[in-house]
Amino acid sequence: MNKEFTKSKQIICFFLFFSVFMIANAERFTFKYNEGDSYRVLSSVHENVYFNGLFSHHAEIVNRISVKVGAVDDEWAEHDTVFMISESSSDRSGNPVFTWGEEYRSIFKRNKFGKYDIGDEYFMPVVRDVPIFPDKDLKPGDTWTASGEEAHDLRRGFALETPFKVPIRVQYTYVGPESINGKILHKILAKYTMNFINKQRPVDLTIDYPYITLGFANQTIYWNLENGAIEFYDEEFRIVIETVSGMTSVFEGTAHAEIADLIRVKPEIVVSEVQNQLKDLGIDNTNVVATEKGITISIENIQFKADSAVLEESEKRKLEKIAKILAMYPDNDLLVSGHTALAGSVYSRQQLSEQRAQAVASYLIELGVKDAYHIFSKGFGAEQPIAENSTEAGRSRNRRVEITILN
Repeated sequence: MNKEFTKSKQIICFFLFFSVFMIANAERFTFKYNEGDSYRVLSSVHENVYFNGLFSHHAEIVNRISVKVGAVDDEWAEHDTVFMISESSSDRSGNPVFTWGEEYRSIFKRNKFGKYDIGDEYFMPVVRDVPIFPDKDLKPGDTWTASGEEAHDLRRGFALETPFKVPIRVQYTYVGPESINGKILHKILAKYTMNFINKQRPVDLTIDYPYITLGFANQTIYWNLENGAIEFYDEEFRIVIETVSGMTSVFEGTAHAEIADLIRVKPEIVVSEVQNQLKDLGIDNTNVVATEKGITISIENIQFKADSAVLEESEKRKLEKIAKILAMYPDNDLLVSGHTALAGSVYSRQQLSEQRAQAVASYLIELGVKDAYHIFSKGFGAEQPIAENSTEAGRSRNRRVEITILN
């Protein structure tokens, strides 16, 4: 009797201890917002693309997202965001160089549980209402489901003027805390499938349009409880879009994203500092200005071999000196912009400006200023002159490369 009573007592004590342990390890997950906060998200996507069952190409895409938090109340926070989508090409050594592509600005609200309030005029972000948290404490092993959506920009391919939205139902599992790089992060799994039939018809019935969307996404989210934000996540995905005419497009691959503080440089201070450093290093034909994107160093009359994107050795020495200045801003990404004088065709000018920007970006990567995922290039042809093209002196100034220390 006493033995059985003791056993019963031990069992009761165990369950009491287990219950207290589980309660102690239960966590409440919510997004935390502070007005004026700024941060950036850098995500990379590796995907294979197939058309009508045949392999088309492999794409490596980097998305750079700058976020500024606006007004905040007890439930919602305004977000002003700029999404930059870039895709890689390769330099002469076969290394990736990411070309600054399309930019999207989106303004929306998001509440503390992760729900979006966003208008149809905005095409980004693609995945919305993920993650969504329940209004209760969660302990390891808990699961829940919530609705979300994917919103795709199909203006170019199908002339759709608003985002093409695919509803999703997401299954979540809170795995538990893990120690990663000295931080306690909370692992959450988010999985969903897509099986959507589009019942909307375009006004012009002769235009092909997406009819069936199938696929899945599996995300592993690492949540920073103290910050009330995602620290980073990994994803694998597959999306199949079939049009009403039977054409199919398949996108499958992996993605990784991480969040970092947005280091905003103080324009008046940095411009003066960089100007003084350029002078001390004896670098001529350069100018420094504050722009909306950051601080821009303009290298005028930059010398390449004739009608090419091959840097002259003298310009490499100049870039080596500028690299010392750029190294002082290790937390800021760089944008290298190429510009030409008004000569040749529009197409040839655009190509040359892109190639020269890529050449400078590649050399900065070679010098170790940044890796390829933090330097972007873009060509503008002759669309942004800073001097008259009617004189040789003006054309020399317009043949320039600009390096922007990005906010």
